[in-house]
Amino acid sequence: MEREHLVKFGVTMFMTDQTIGPVELARELEVRGLYSLYVPEHTHIPVSRRTPPPTGTAELAEEYKRTLDPFVALAMAAAVTERLVVGTGICLVAQRDPIVTAKAVATLDRESGSRFVLGIGFGWNADEIEHHDVDMKRRRDVARDHVLAMKELWRDDVASFDGEFTHIAPSWSWPKPAGGAPPILIGGAPGPKLFDHVAEYADGWIPIGGAGVRAALDDLRRACEARGRDPMTLRIVPFGTVPDPGKLEYYESLGIDEVVLRLAGGDRDRVLPRLDKLAELIA
Repeated sequence: MEREHLVKFGVTMFMTDQTIGPVELARELEVRGLYSLYVPEHTHIPVSRRTPPPTGTAELAEEYKRTLDPFVALAMAAAVTERLVVGTGICLVAQRDPIVTAKAVATLDRESGSRFVLGIGFGWNADEIEHHDVDMKRRRDVARDHVLAMKELWRDDVASFDGEFTHIAPSWSWPKPAGGAPPILIGGAPGPKLFDHVAEYADGWIPIGGAGVRAALDDLRRACEARGRDPMTLRIVPFGTVPDPGKLEYYESLGIDEVVLRLAGGDRDRVLPRLDKLAELIA
């Protein structure tokens, strides 16, 4: 069987007010047979540079300051496609009100026909996080609380939640996601804390860049077993990876069935040629 039947390929791109838009990009992805589109989130970028850029560069790239709202952008992308899976890569869930976010997720999942994936992360920018009244050191705990609360709102006709950071008295919240809770994937570097979160309340792991996956699988398996989870039920989606035939064969050998490739941003004239090259590589 050919690889294209085993591994599905998506892209992630910083969409901003200066790049190709979600409607055109989504249509072009579907025409070329790509499986998924993931977009990142930053609510805002404080001018303070107390937190170094995650890329290791001296200056933070302009695109971080100008990201589109992911749920609005993905709704537009889903509306003009039939098969394209749309997802957040990643949603800064600790910085979001869980009741409002639960409704946005449920609406997008329902109206797209269960084509939505909720990729979440914990955030790296201390100033951005603190502007949302979240303690940087507790952001993982806040994110967990928010996700658990959202899952209650998606599941129960009369939902309630009493966590450390989130308290919801018995409430109605519709719509519900079309297929139950959408897949929840957690992005981040491998480690005991991250894998415990994955094993407890998520459906998979997004290894950013895709490096070190094989070495981490035993640790992820142990975290699942400690939580009574079958590790074979988890999805592993290498994310933002640079396409390389050898690397793609390696992922296939690990049983990975979706790889999200990095697509550099830009306007239509810059992005479409890059997209054509990606399509050629994975064909």
